Amino acid sequence: MIRLLAVLGLALLALVPWLPLGPARLYILHVLILILIWAFVGTAWSLMGRFGLVSLGHGAFLGLGAYTTTLLWNFWGISPWITTPLAAAVAVLLALFLGYPCFRFRVVGHYFALVTLALGEVIRLLIIAERDWTGGSLGVTLKDAGAFNIAAVQFADKGIFYLIALAVWLVGLWVWWWVDRSMTRSALEAIGEDETAAASVGIPVTRFKLKVTLLSAGLTAVGGVLYAQYVTYLNPGTLSGIGVSLQIVFAVVLGGMYTLLGPTVGTALTIGLAEYLRVAFGIKFLGMADTIYGLALILIIIFLPAGLYGGLKEIALGRAARARAVEG
Repeated sequence: MIRLLAVLGLALLALVPWLPLGPARLYILHVLILILIWAFVGTAWSLMGRFGLVSLGHGAFLGLGAYTTTLLWNFWGISPWITTPLAAAVAVLLALFLGYPCFRFRVVGHYFALVTLALGEVIRLLIIAERDWTGGSLGVTLKDAGAFNIAAVQFADKGIFYLIALAVWLVGLWVWWWVDRSMTRSALEAIGEDETAAASVGIPVTRFKLKVTLLSAGLTAVGGVLYAQYVTYLNPGTLSGIGVSLQIVFAVVLGGMYTLLGPTVGTALTIGLAEYLRVAFGIKFLGMADTIYGLALILIIIFLPAGLYGGLKEIALGRAARARAVEG
């Protein structure tokens, strides 16, 4: 039954560009594209977060991915199809440079979070400093290649971008599912419980922690590339640093990092709320979206520690188990 519902849901999502959405079609597609892109990034973050590797610097990987492909296209005309693997590789190298010494010398908990936080700020300041290339704090615009250019991954039709974002999001879900059903999950859960005990039974602690960190960084960079190609404007304030890193964390925690669709639900709620308040009230309640889901986040952490989606799923499964027990 669950598989059938999943197939039907996926089919409906794939048909969205052809549905009669009315005059608001372009706006609806725009919001859905943003949700899919940021849900993919949130899913990538949760690969680490669910195992206690709380990163507050994923904006660094996001920004590296976006700026790498954009600058190579703007200055040398190299297609994003070629530079996206390079952008992911750059993010992976940065994660390796950061992660190996941290994991080797057991920098854990809030110390690890602070190190990643500093990394995000370093990348943001570096982007601002290299203003001749990046445009500094004013940002940079992606060089226009026309209304339909496959090599440049630029399309005026939002329906095409929607399908691309949907495919990337599904890849992110598949990676999460693969990690969840691999030995990596068991090893990282053991490491999260007691790192010393895990090492004593032969689990290579550094290797497993580094593996999931590199994977998360590479996927986040791909998300940055997709966002840059869609929005066509890059700014260090929205693609690196503390702000965007916390935005990713808040959305994932809100939805639930321990479930497959938790990051997607959290992202949909945060973006949907922000768009609703913007459309309904304009600038009268500017910043109110952050306040509302900040309060919601506090309440959810207190009453639903597994997140909104994860917590409701646990409640539903618990009730089903009790019903089966009563019937038995």
